[in-house]
Amino acid sequence: MKKTPFIVAFIVILFIVTSQCFFVVDQTEQAFLLQLGKPIGGVLGPGLHFKLPFVQQVMIFERRILEYDAAPAEILTKDKKNLVVDNYSKWQIVNPLEFYKTVKTIAGAQSRLDDIIYAQLRIELGVHTLTEVVSEKRAELMEKVTKKCNELASEYGIKVVDVRIKRADLPLENERHVFERMRAEREREAKRYRSEGKEQGMKIKAVADKEKAIILAQAYKEAEKIKGEGEMAAIKIYAEAIKKDPEFYAFVKSLEVYKKGFDEKTKLVITPEEKLLRFFFLKDKTIKSDK
Repeated sequence: MKKTPFIVAFIVILFIVTSQCFFVVDQTEQAFLLQLGKPIGGVLGPGLHFKLPFVQQVMIFERRILEYDAAPAEILTKDKKNLVVDNYSKWQIVNPLEFYKTVKTIAGAQSRLDDIIYAQLRIELGVHTLTEVVSEKRAELMEKVTKKCNELASEYGIKVVDVRIKRADLPLENERHVFERMRAEREREAKRYRSEGKEQGMKIKAVADKEKAIILAQAYKEAEKIKGEGEMAAIKIYAEAIKKDPEFYAFVKSLEVYKKGFDEKTKLVITPEEKLLRFFFLKDKTIKSDK
């Protein structure tokens, strides 16, 4: 029974030593050993590995692609336009030993990447106009920036997989100027459209007025023609009627004059010599007139 504490202590010590001697590297990781602060051996892949306890230390880094989202920064384009660029990058640790020797940690790597990517963006975007940056040549520019950043980052054991611009905005002051210029252009376009529409409307109205005048003239001509023909027909009818019985026609016309010219208050002084009133002096039932 006295040996039991020693056995338990031995087992605990053996477990601690064993845990310090062996370590596991995951499939998503890569590692190497440090001895007295200096890397020894090569890069260790996934699996179970051995190290000297308390002497050697394990450094483990990600094998997967990492993402770095940079803070927005101002860049001047070729046409002297300030542009606030918000970019991100995808990168990977391809040489853990070189990575540890140069930047040590993920934070150190991101700091170096920030400097490299911003410098390349400033250089590449500085030789292109605002229009080319935001639309026409963005993909081509990003390919060039990615390639150059990868070349510069390789000395740190880093591979730059991709660099992209998430947003490219104008500063607030520039946005106001651009907005005012766009509004002035739109107002100028609106005035031009209104003036063109007014001119077109005047042309249409002039054509319509001309056609109206022509139609009215033709209608008036046709109306006058019909009216003349009617009057001619009426005169012909009157002439034929008069020719058949001139005395009766004179009698009817006199009655029309009596009806229109006399009313209840009219007082007449009738004499036989008055031709207008000759029909009041009838000698018999036959209508006759003094000639």
